[in-house]
Amino acid sequence: MTLEIGLLIAAIVLMIAMSAFFNMSETGLTAASRARMHALDQEGNAKAKLVNRLLSEPEKMIGAVLLGNTLVDVLAASLASALAIRLVGEVGVVYATGIVTLLIVIFAAVLPKTYALAYSDRVALFVAPIMRVLIVLFGPVTRFIELIVRWILKFTPTTKDDEANILAAHAEIRGAIDLQTRDGAVARHDANMLGGVLDLGELQVADIMIHRTKMETYDAAESPQAIIDQVLRSQYTRVPIWLDEPENIIGLLNTKDLLGALSKSGWDVEKLDILSIAAKPWFVPDTTTLKDQLNHFLKNKAQMALVVDEYGEVQGLITLEDILEEIVGQISDEHDSAELHIRPQADGTINVDGTVPIRDLNRHMDWDLPDDEATTIAGLVVHEAQMIPEPGQVFTFYGYRMEILRRSRNKIAAVRIKRLDGAEATGGAQSSVG
Repeated sequence: MTLEIGLLIAAIVLMIAMSAFFNMSETGLTAASRARMHALDQEGNAKAKLVNRLLSEPEKMIGAVLLGNTLVDVLAASLASALAIRLVGEVGVVYATGIVTLLIVIFAAVLPKTYALAYSDRVALFVAPIMRVLIVLFGPVTRFIELIVRWILKFTPTTKDDEANILAAHAEIRGAIDLQTRDGAVARHDANMLGGVLDLGELQVADIMIHRTKMETYDAAESPQAIIDQVLRSQYTRVPIWLDEPENIIGLLNTKDLLGALSKSGWDVEKLDILSIAAKPWFVPDTTTLKDQLNHFLKNKAQMALVVDEYGEVQGLITLEDILEEIVGQISDEHDSAELHIRPQADGTINVDGTVPIRDLNRHMDWDLPDDEATTIAGLVVHEAQMIPEPGQVFTFYGYRMEILRRSRNKIAAVRIKRLDGAEATGGAQSSVG
């Protein structure tokens, strides 16, 4: 009798240990870093390669884990009930249920799962070979389970599932970047660049284009000498040219092409035909994403495009450099004008031109102003205030105090911003006249 009881206890302990292994395996494999496993696989790590193979077939892995876990848990409960009946009679079933449940929760679920979460990569590499063998052993049953699961999934909206997976992947990458940045493993500038790459699919060319009111253009009706004089004063190498009216863009003048034409004419300016030198303009819809436009630039080997709205009206222009700046930040050369649109003040406030993009200010100051409803600081103020404010008016929203410094007609020209702390910060918009 004593030997029999000992064997039952040993069998129960073994079942709980096996349950712990299955729980630890599931958590470790699902929480393992895909990027780390891929890197190890590329280095020739056989276990990492096996982990990637298991993760590529999640139905088989999960099916084997659930099947094995259910079997050992049920067997542990049955053995415990048999042991309790032998020791204290029929009432022992109640005691056995409570004790086994407590043991399984602590030693077979919480403890191994916690360890697997803390050391997911290490656990995944350790359990992968064993799980591979178990998947083969449980193959017939797990394949049956997989068929049932796939049949049920046919009734789900697969397109939405795919979109959700893409969004989840982006959110996971962005979350990893934010976490590593807070921990100091990734520099803020590097984090901004990585985030900029992820944002290319969310931003449209209209969000970052140079507005038509700020475009530098040439009138094709002017004399060649007048246009050359403008080219010499310009900081740009590619400039749109128009005919009859500024909105009628008929070409793009490249400085290199102009110099080539001048050389062929024997440097006789009067022999130049500006329209024959100009390249055909490229028009793109204002709803084009930056990701798509970057691919178009690379495919067409172009660096500038004109942005039009749904009616074909020119709204602005976008360049390859504008898109790259969304990733790496401001790119300046020796010909760029040294305009300071973001001006820190001695009292801790920031004077900002109204045309400054919210994204640029957030990057420059490491702030978190929302850019969902507006692209520029002026647009954000107007959106929140629901009006075009006068100079001297002060607004507080999203934890920032914004004072209107200058207004040009119906446009906010300059704003003074202060980031509030603690009790000063409020969620809604408040206004006052200073």
